[in-house]
Amino acid sequence: MEERIMAGEWENIISRADAAALIPEEAAKEIIQGVPEQSAALQIMRRLPNMTRRILRMPVLSFLPTAYFVTGEADTDGAKQTAEVKWENKYITAEEIACIVPIPEQVLADVDYDIWSEISPRIQEAIGKVIDLAVFFGTGKPSSWPTAILTAAGTAGNNVAVGTGEDLYEDILGENGYIGLVEADGFFVDKHVAALTMRSKLRGVRSSDGIPIFKTSLQDPTRYELDGASIIFPRNGGFTPGSALMISGDSQQAVYSIRQDITYKLLTEAVIQDDAGAIVFNLAQQDMVALRVTFRMGWQIPNPINAIQGTEASRYPFGALTP
Repeated sequence: MEERIMAGEWENIISRADAAALIPEEAAKEIIQGVPEQSAALQIMRRLPNMTRRILRMPVLSFLPTAYFVTGEADTDGAKQTAEVKWENKYITAEEIACIVPIPEQVLADVDYDIWSEISPRIQEAIGKVIDLAVFFGTGKPSSWPTAILTAAGTAGNNVAVGTGEDLYEDILGENGYIGLVEADGFFVDKHVAALTMRSKLRGVRSSDGIPIFKTSLQDPTRYELDGASIIFPRNGGFTPGSALMISGDSQQAVYSIRQDITYKLLTEAVIQDDAGAIVFNLAQQDMVALRVTFRMGWQIPNPINAIQGTEASRYPFGALTP
């Protein structure tokens, strides 16, 4: 008697949920937590709750009310004037950052250590670099993301080039330094990000007595702080010293949100192509597998109106020291 195969057996597939089990839950949480540590931009921003959809709408105050003295001789004579308050919408749009890590099956068979623990920090670093380049300099940024911080700060007149003042101290913290320009816009600077090359420049800053300001002892580690706020020196390749030496601003005025939809998929029968469409790897033919990782997030500068600077085009919570 001929054996019949049930129709349901032809429909079985390895679903996304099935493949997700190949990556432990702890690893998924690790990369979510690790990316903000690897990205300097996310370290100086305020994190909002995770997004539940691709676009998050934020009402931002755009017009302040005005109060007046009540005129009139008697208590009942004065007419009170009216005041108006306005809000406008700004949006955070989550965009996808992804990478594919191909691994030969022979390598997986021969190694006696956890491959994931080796590549996870590198993936976090790569994602952090992409975020920093887009947020600070606009490199490769999606069109839905706001203008890069360096560009927007320059448009608001908050960037100062090295050598503008008498010395580096004047360019940064002086009356006409770029931090003072941000403060003139009504913001309190509490975060700094600088290129590694700035460390040597800061070590050379001396007081009027010729004593280094940042280096008090050759035996003790140097504490790089400006006006009480520490400086972050990213080493992920996401800060371009040719464009900016240091960026500073009000961390409460820059926000980001993660669309917590990080996915992992193990590819076994796929082909990987370059941007010209040429096949680089044929996983099945070359006995390879590839881990695809995706990460989604968005950010925004709300830039609400304040009592110091009412014109939005002239108001921005960040400034930069440029070459």
